[in-house]
Amino acid sequence: MRTVLYAALLAAAGASAALRASQALAAPKPGLAIIAYYAGDARGFQRYPTQQLTHIIYSFLHLQGTAFAFDKPQDEATVAALVALKAQHPQLKVLLSLGGWSGCATCSQVFATEQGRTAFAASVKQVLVATHTDGIDLDWEYPAIAGPPGQRFTPEDRQNFTRLVQALRTTLGSTYEISFAAGGFREYLRNSVDWAAVMPLVDRVNLMSYDLVNGYSTTTGHHTPLYSTPQQRASVDDGVHFLDSIGVAPGKIVIGAAFYARVFRGVVATNQGLQQAGKFAKTFDYKQFADSLSPAQGFATYWDTVAQAPYAYNARRQEFASFDDAHSIQLKTRYARAKHLGGIMFWELTGDQPQHGLLESLYRAAH
Repeated sequence: MRTVLYAALLAAAGASAALRASQALAAPKPGLAIIAYYAGDARGFQRYPTQQLTHIIYSFLHLQGTAFAFDKPQDEATVAALVALKAQHPQLKVLLSLGGWSGCATCSQVFATEQGRTAFAASVKQVLVATHTDGIDLDWEYPAIAGPPGQRFTPEDRQNFTRLVQALRTTLGSTYEISFAAGGFREYLRNSVDWAAVMPLVDRVNLMSYDLVNGYSTTTGHHTPLYSTPQQRASVDDGVHFLDSIGVAPGKIVIGAAFYARVFRGVVATNQGLQQAGKFAKTFDYKQFADSLSPAQGFATYWDTVAQAPYAYNARRQEFASFDDAHSIQLKTRYARAKHLGGIMFWELTGDQPQHGLLESLYRAAH
């Protein structure tokens, strides 16, 4: 049976060779990276078990002209507080992320010129030195394909992204880490990045294997499934399989998990709302699940045995919810270990429960 009540389940419980060779010398050290994106303030992270992380990526800085820049002084204070954590947790690295959804509005224009790329790379080094941080994560959504409505994209973005990474590595040398957030769907994977040129220069790619069903979707589905289904190709495994098929070193691939749910409304009860017409309504964080996805609110929770993903349906409200939970997080982490991947990352730390949350489930599965 393709889907079962989740509570019942728990109770029952050619360029490839050349690319691989070029990456061998630059492969990350052994061990599974546990990477949190963080969009909170200078105190919010203190409630969470940050000793279980290898990386925190502060999100986001943006372009000011051609410069990599903080939006406001409070953001600099937050980064300073994150860097101070390294005194307690020597394994921790703090990276700064550029962009985010709708946060890279001028990236296509700025990175289209050598002058723009060179100036940006120089500004990145200045910021990293000044903040005592460990590298940059590029979150350009998206080179060469459509991102936020109205945002410029051109076919040339693909090559300009390569040139951007080249400029950063030349300027930063080997001291600093470079990673980038990649769309977890085939259009991005095929069109946005020249993988053979980019991957030897970066430490890892953070595969955004979430939002695969998103705010623009008109049919419900799993927004962060581990495996594909006959109805939905996009998944963690599909993204990893694509990257593996073109020779990306597994140790440089980091898969993504979601610490939030996506909810659709106007969804009929057929198949408990899965793969039905619907309109995106809202997101809410994992720390709200105990109330917002509870039976008291009218939700019943199910498990898709093919996708290896939970979902929930509210017949009274005609609402469908897709999310990660402790079990799916553990399965993703075990998958990363079994495939010898570089790690697992998630959006976003403050969405978790401070105690006994998804990070703790991830950490236990990683060790």
